[in-house]
Amino acid sequence: MSELQKTNPAFYTDMRHIIIEAQRTAVRGAEYVRMMMYWHLGERIFVEEQHGNNRAAYGEYTLNNLAKRLEAEFGSGFSKRQLERARLFYRVYPTESNLRKQLNWLQYRLLSSIDDDYKREYYELEAANHGWTGRELERQINSLLYERLLLSNDKEAVLAVARKERIPEKPAEIVKDPMFLEFLGLKREAPYYENDIESALITHLQEFLLELGNGFSFIARQKRLLLEDDEFFADMVMYNRLLRCFVVIEIKTHKMTHADIGQLQMYVNYFDRFEKLPDENPTVGILLCTAKNDLLAKITLPEDNTNILTSKYELYLPTENELIEEIKEVMDLAEGEIQE
Repeated sequence: MSELQKTNPAFYTDMRHIIIEAQRTAVRGAEYVRMMMYWHLGERIFVEEQHGNNRAAYGEYTLNNLAKRLEAEFGSGFSKRQLERARLFYRVYPTESNLRKQLNWLQYRLLSSIDDDYKREYYELEAANHGWTGRELERQINSLLYERLLLSNDKEAVLAVARKERIPEKPAEIVKDPMFLEFLGLKREAPYYENDIESALITHLQEFLLELGNGFSFIARQKRLLLEDDEFFADMVMYNRLLRCFVVIEIKTHKMTHADIGQLQMYVNYFDRFEKLPDENPTVGILLCTAKNDLLAKITLPEDNTNILTSKYELYLPTENELIEEIKEVMDLAEGEIQE
């Protein structure tokens, strides 16, 4: 054994941990300093423009000249576009004490571009609460997470959960429809079997949990259920710590059928009768399919059903306009059901 290998393993692990944590802290500290730099730049630009009575021509002239000089000395991080973002950042967040240390400049750039105050607050809180990276926040904004949650909830309920004023009480408060699984990276032209989708979801489990919603953790894949001499396998089993219940997910690569709903209902019944503890809540079932039939689900399930949910999934993230049209279509259907 060499001299290097004689080091106490636990001691070496502790030393590594100290160094890695210091490096992470330094990165977080640098990100915060960078964010505050842009905030102060935005403040100074805003004040200078106010001296020019906020005249557009004066502001444009000032920003152009400022960007040329700063970019020449400090690089592309101080281009006119970046300075405009800094100014917008300050206008949206004019109070320094309201800025969150958990968020960085990229995240505040994304948040500053959101016009709706409630929507911006939701994404700001969720990014801070769940430690989203800038890329994750951008994906959630682009996939219209806020709008999808509003389809089955009111605005105050969605914000109350984000503000940690209450915890979700119903599965519909967490589960989104439609779900977007573009992170799987599957080719558009290829046909897929259910085990292809399932394998891809396991590979991209972190992203899938993010898309599923708050409080989910992975329990099992292809969970074996034995009923006398017959074997059944539930595609994926999760647990949601907020709802305090098991969540059984079935994946179908076709339009939903009544047989799919019956199969999922059997799995939910199994978990309720053999797996869940007395103090846990009833099991939730989620049927992920390529197309839904809401009337079929309503007729197949009991009238008081709240625990079997269906969600259409998309393997590719649509354009913003396509997303908006899809959300409008779902909302129109929901309004039609209410009027009936």
